[in-house]
Amino acid sequence: MKLALGPIPYYWPRAAVFDYYRAVARTAVDIVYLGETVCSRRHELRLPDWLDLARMLSTAGKEVALSTQALIESGSDLKTLRRIAGNGEFQVEANDMGAVRLLEGRVPFIAGSHLNVYNPRTLAFLGSLGARRWVAPVEMPGAALSGMLRPRPGNMETEVHVYGRLPLALSARCFTARRFNLQKDDCRFVCLEHPAGLALRTRDGQPFLVLNGIQTQSARICNLARELPGMERLGVDIARIVPPSAHVAEVVGLFEHALRNPGDSVTVSAQLDELTQDEACNGFWHGVAGNERVPAHPL
Repeated sequence: MKLALGPIPYYWPRAAVFDYYRAVARTAVDIVYLGETVCSRRHELRLPDWLDLARMLSTAGKEVALSTQALIESGSDLKTLRRIAGNGEFQVEANDMGAVRLLEGRVPFIAGSHLNVYNPRTLAFLGSLGARRWVAPVEMPGAALSGMLRPRPGNMETEVHVYGRLPLALSARCFTARRFNLQKDDCRFVCLEHPAGLALRTRDGQPFLVLNGIQTQSARICNLARELPGMERLGVDIARIVPPSAHVAEVVGLFEHALRNPGDSVTVSAQLDELTQDEACNGFWHGVAGNERVPAHPL
């Protein structure tokens, strides 16, 4: 099984992003996804910057993919999407069907989790359009994934979100701006002040959600390290880590160790929890509420 690092979901200063990926280049991660997938108002990096990072990571031996925005809202968004689809140098992760339309029949592409593929016929259809890899929806239970993998196209790789906050929803409204009584079109880029999102708690103080611009994330960190041996038995090809705002090298190193030493997966899971000091969850994988933490069991 390979390790992948998903695109950064947060808004970070340009220098911080470059420093981050220089650190990533020195890790054992196999695949790196780059690009802005949440909000087109985030302009610290433009497409030429992402391409520069892609070349640097490719030189370091990483497989690189450019990820498209999940919610296209304007003509300028569409223009950027066309440029990504036609970059001619790196593979593309399509996060909406407009991206699929631009890529189909031209180059092989990756079907991102935002396409919400829930049945084998949809997966086969995307394969007929040129998808060579798909990223399972984060809420898909392991049992349902097993049913997806048995009839999947023979050349189709499967990638599963194994670590990081879960992307739950996207909205045309920016909830982070709204929190500070700002309009979306005059948000003053307040996301920059919250490099790990804006945490929300219930009235009794329990972690609830994380606001990340127009994206809503889980408050708890999805940690499926204990489930890696079962995923490998199912035939999952790639384990995806959603970039944490800190400790990326340590997180990647722990997952690499778990993949090489399946018997240590429980220990690695506990080490990941200790590293981030955040509450963890794995409920979706086990077919219960996503924010629950249940014991691992073989599939």
